[in-house]
Amino acid sequence: MKNLLENSRWLLWLGFQRQTVDARERARDVTGAVLGLLLTGGLSWWAWGAESVWLGAPMGASAVLLFAVPSSPLAQPWPVVVGNLMAALVGVFIYRALGASPLSAALAGGLALALMFPMRCVHPPGGAVAITAVVGGTAVHALGFGFALAPIAVNSAALVACALLWRRLTHNHVAPHPVVHANRHRTSDAAPQDRIGMTTADLDAALRSFNELLDIDSESLEQVLRQAQGLAWQRQFGSVRCADIMSRDLVTVEFATPLQEAWTLLHRHRIRVLPVVDRARRVVGVVTLVDFLKHAHLDPRDHLSLGQRVRRLLAPTPGDHSDKAEVVGQIMTSPAQTVAELDSVVDLVPMLSDSGMHHLPVVDAERRLSGIVTQSDLVAALYRAQSAALPSGNSV
Repeated sequence: MKNLLENSRWLLWLGFQRQTVDARERARDVTGAVLGLLLTGGLSWWAWGAESVWLGAPMGASAVLLFAVPSSPLAQPWPVVVGNLMAALVGVFIYRALGASPLSAALAGGLALALMFPMRCVHPPGGAVAITAVVGGTAVHALGFGFALAPIAVNSAALVACALLWRRLTHNHVAPHPVVHANRHRTSDAAPQDRIGMTTADLDAALRSFNELLDIDSESLEQVLRQAQGLAWQRQFGSVRCADIMSRDLVTVEFATPLQEAWTLLHRHRIRVLPVVDRARRVVGVVTLVDFLKHAHLDPRDHLSLGQRVRRLLAPTPGDHSDKAEVVGQIMTSPAQTVAELDSVVDLVPMLSDSGMHHLPVVDAERRLSGIVTQSDLVAALYRAQSAALPSGNSV
């Protein structure tokens, strides 16, 4: 029944909304809106008294946006506070100039919208704020331009603060990996994922081509498109997981492993990373050749060669005191980013391409180290999956 309703052509034409929010998230949004309005109204009631205009009616509409559509460009702090404040000033000005009438209400709402565009603060409830200033009655009119400050600006700021705090306290689901555009090597080349296909400039141009205010910004749109692309890859490449492609026979070290021993392991096994684990085999960090070089304190003005500096770092210091690192735990990178055995290999693409990582420890359900995946593992896995998807006789 749900699918029939959501796919009904005439209901979609009427604007029937597809349900993309689960019951738990809906309950969280409703609870947040109730608490936000209660706190905002309660503070204003306590500050100004029950006989005052302690809560602007349009705050209910602002709460819907802030708590139910928090990623909307219309529900950010600037449009909520500035949009409502400016609309209130416009409404009071129109009332004082023309009095209360249908024409005044219409002009207040229209002029408020006209000013919201250049000030980049379009907020739909602002139109209701402007009209309230015109038709709100004696209590509102008596406040004059003070209506814009209290209750409107104060209510708006308090509601925004409540929404931000509520989201920080309760929003614990895993968000998509942020899209990385900067080139980590500080060259003019675009990031790997930006060299072919859609770019941020393309998204901005597409949004401008609609020539209307869309309720999504280019960053959110890019995350949605990248997420959809990842789902399409999963469908194309099947259910290949990190556990399917990871290396399992690992060389590891512990926090107290001497530097000389770790350096020898890296060279003996011809590897570039050593996971650092505790006694329960939980990952506490990773140590790489780069970590050794960083702690060798390389300086082109120093007369010592690279080899001499590395050897000095590796040599154990006699006695109980040392002014340099002696064990792996003192030079490792921590905390180390890990992936789970059941994570899809598609999730590795942004981490191993744009985030500058070359290897990721893989952990099991108990967070114990079970393997490691590298850029080479990912390339080989995608190549095999792509080859398997091609009709027989074709080649890549």
